[in-house]
Amino acid sequence: MTTTTPLLLVTADPSHPLAHLALRYARAYLSARPADDSSHTLNVFFYGDGAHTANRLRWQSSDQLDMTKAWQNLAEQYQLSLPVCVSTALGRGISDTDNSARHQLSGDNLAAGFTLVGLSELAMMMQADGRLIQF
Repeated sequence: MTTTTPLLLVTADPSHPLAHLALRYARAYLSARPADDSSHTLNVFFYGDGAHTANRLRWQSSDQLDMTKAWQNLAEQYQLSLPVCVSTALGRGISDTDNSARHQLSGDNLAAGFTLVGLSELAMMMQADGRLIQF
């Protein structure tokens, strides 16, 4: 039996209802997998306004779900990588240490667990036998 790995392309800002739906989908999909089935996984890619999810300086009031922490917790629980498009992140003021030095920025603010990657990473994910779901 062939399993397909869904690719969640998160393009919605973390305050948008679609970003919350993406997280709920990921939780439901991952919690439905058999405990002994490591091949039943999920790929996630943050692009466009979805890159705001990776900003560790993004403040969230206590009555709202902190999407950054929620994705970090999910990634830790299920050993997920959290790649973010480097160009859309930099364009939105989100940077890691390396890119801050390269582009002479005064600091970094990429949240732990997230990584800045090129679009080639997304292209490779899309080549895999799976389905693309954009939120």
